[in-house]
Amino acid sequence: MTWFVMRDLTRANAKRPAWKQLEEMGFRIFTPMVWKVRRAGAVSKRMRVPAIHDLLFVNSTREELDPVVDRTATLQYRFVRGGSYREALTVRDEDMERFMRAVGSTDDVLYYSPEEITPSMVGRKVAIVGGPLDGMTGHLLSIKGMRKRRLIVELPGMLTSAVEVSPDYIQLV
Repeated sequence: MTWFVMRDLTRANAKRPAWKQLEEMGFRIFTPMVWKVRRAGAVSKRMRVPAIHDLLFVNSTREELDPVVDRTATLQYRFVRGGSYREALTVRDEDMERFMRAVGSTDDVLYYSPEEITPSMVGRKVAIVGGPLDGMTGHLLSIKGMRKRRLIVELPGMLTSAVEVSPDYIQLV
């Protein structure tokens, strides 16, 4: 089992995006979600929607996933740039589990692409002791005027998140 990085080519307002279809088929999937207010006619609803619509991660084998990708016109693998022909982009299990654990610990998550994180945004190195992120290490997000403490958690080369951490659990390294 490997975490494959996939593209969902459906529209952002699609009734059945690829992540829902794959979930119904029994695949273990992860897509970074955020809270948004959406209008449905005259009613506004607060809903969880994908932070990056076309990005999803699927934990499966290539043999199980290939037939689904062939049947679904709006689902594609993301491929390694400069890699061999049709080499699917994958994420290590440890990195993915760490990222999912961090993102799942709070509803208040900020997502950044790797090029958006500048050296000036990377603060002090810390370890988290206690709480839902116990045992994690990393750097604090340092943005002028930000009152909340946020830990930077990265999927190497793909996606970076900043999750809120209680100051009680932060230990400087």
